[in-house]
Amino acid sequence: MTINQARTWTTRMAVLLAAVALAGCASDVKLDEPAPVESRSATGTAGGGAGGAGSAAGTSQSQVASVDLSKGKDAAAEGVPNIVYFDYDSYVIKNEFRPIIEQHARLLNTDRQKRLVIEGHTDERGGREYNLALGQKRAESVQKSLALLGVSATQMESVSFGKERPAVAGSDEAAWAKNRRAELILK
Repeated sequence: MTINQARTWTTRMAVLLAAVALAGCASDVKLDEPAPVESRSATGTAGGGAGGAGSAAGTSQSQVASVDLSKGKDAAAEGVPNIVYFDYDSYVIKNEFRPIIEQHARLLNTDRQKRLVIEGHTDERGGREYNLALGQKRAESVQKSLALLGVSATQMESVSFGKERPAVAGSDEAAWAKNRRAELILK
């Protein structure tokens, strides 16, 4: 190998190592993973959990009870809660918030003229890009749950505000818990 060939090889290796280093610095935000939502059948989940504590994609199983959307009173008249809270670094909807989603689905299925904006929010921890992506995943998770309950995609819009619009000021767990949310806003 001549000196010029060695320099060329060294230059190419340096460029390759720089490219690999830059790729390693790229954001680890995974926008292409499906949101974990349960299917309407009682056989299990559609799209395993990702990003949640202790979940392994495709391994979780749950039984989903069917929901009769024709039962119940008008959700708007009763002042339906409109906030779904999430665990840290998660976009999995907890069972305690399913009734809120079911009430909104009932309301939207009853009146197809109503529209819903689902705003995803995060706490202040993490980078801006990561939090925008996580907020979007939270909003889409609620949207997919509503779609499984029969709500038309044309009635819903998901948007993320990340950490830009906190509900509560503060840097403690109590404030963070109130900021990790999806807000369902009827139009």
